[in-house]
Amino acid sequence: MHIKAWTLLLALGASPAWAIDPGPSSAPQKGTEQWLQLQSSGQAASRNSQATTAVEHEAAMQRWLDSYKLKIPQWYKDDDSGQISK
Repeated sequence: MHIKAWTLLLALGASPAWAIDPGPSSAPQKGTEQWLQLQSSGQAASRNSQATTAVEHEAAMQRWLDSYKLKIPQWYKDDDSGQISK
């Protein structure tokens, strides 16, 4: 019994019907994958240094830390949409 089950599993696993075709499944996905590959490869990287100053870095880190001070409501109501309050 075990040999038949293993044989069946191996036959189904080797079947090309179970394989997913390589590459993107849609035109938008293809474009997204091309942008991600271009970004990760560094082929289109700027030749100009993109460094920040210490003051800019500190301000960005402070904004990030301050974002944790915002209270997240337990529930959202329909009439709250589009309104910002502190």
